Amino acid sequence: MSKLFFNIIRPGINTTIQDLGRNNYHHIGLPSSGAMDKRNFVIANKLVGNNLIEACIEFAYQGPLLELVGGNIVCAVTGNISFKILRKNLSKEQGICYKSFSLQEGDKIDILSTNKSVYGYLSIKDGLIEEKHFGSYSTNTKAKIGANNGEKFNQSQKILINKNNENYEIKSLKYVNSKIEFIRIIKGTNFNYFSKLSQNKFVSDEYKVSKLTDRMGMRLEGGKIENITNTNIKSEGLVKGVIQVPADGKPIIMLSDHGTIGGYPKIAVVISADYDRLTQLIPGSKIKFKYISLKEAQNLLRLYDIETENILNQIR
Repeated sequence: MSKLFFNIIRPGINTTIQDLGRNNYHHIGLPSSGAMDKRNFVIANKLVGNNLIEACIEFAYQGPLLELVGGNIVCAVTGNISFKILRKNLSKEQGICYKSFSLQEGDKIDILSTNKSVYGYLSIKDGLIEEKHFGSYSTNTKAKIGANNGEKFNQSQKILINKNNENYEIKSLKYVNSKIEFIRIIKGTNFNYFSKLSQNKFVSDEYKVSKLTDRMGMRLEGGKIENITNTNIKSEGLVKGVIQVPADGKPIIMLSDHGTIGGYPKIAVVISADYDRLTQLIPGSKIKFKYISLKEAQNLLRLYDIETENILNQIR
């Protein structure tokens, strides 16, 4: 066992290890999984000088309370997060997101909550000690694969850390998590299963994120979407962001740990450029959709990637 580790005093609501996910395993029933908000994930790694794909600790709503044992580390927190650093001399410091900081042996980090958002990230310089499963550290608790035996963390467990290179300059970024007026979508493969009225209502009406939302999917509350063909189809492959409509007419957005096949008609797909911000919507948030073309979606993804690269280049 590594001599450098976090002792988990409080695990938080849904604390797991995530990286950028596993690819090319849908045919055996494994989705990509990975960080829900990839931009905040890569920023976290850049702030501590890691490779951008290094595994991080992802948490939702209330995060963990962790005590460092066995040495000193450099780490960073990203997202809209309230957290404190509890020093071993009993002093307390207010945590600052998007700025790396050091922890000494015996110090604690207390991630109190996300603020009007869902996910946050804790990166540690030089990374964590875990085993890859199907090419990724990402934890999928539905499939029971990934780091920590495919489970979220529990109290009194240990998170093993690679020995840090202590010669490191603290870095920071001025960054505000942006919001957009609409979640943009392209038409799904079963778009014509739905009445013209419902096709139009889907983008004119407002939906609300329900409490039945997790890493697997986001259920929406609002007007019923009328299916005029068949409420079930032969099971087909699913992708992240696809919006299925079951027989009750209430849309479900497939998220990172989604099932890889499904038999509900698909009215639309959330574009990749809007996915990070979609996942940060808390229950009760209002959503309005907007149809765009596939070409527009591709261009927006290119712009989003360029914007992310520009943000990373601002870290000093």
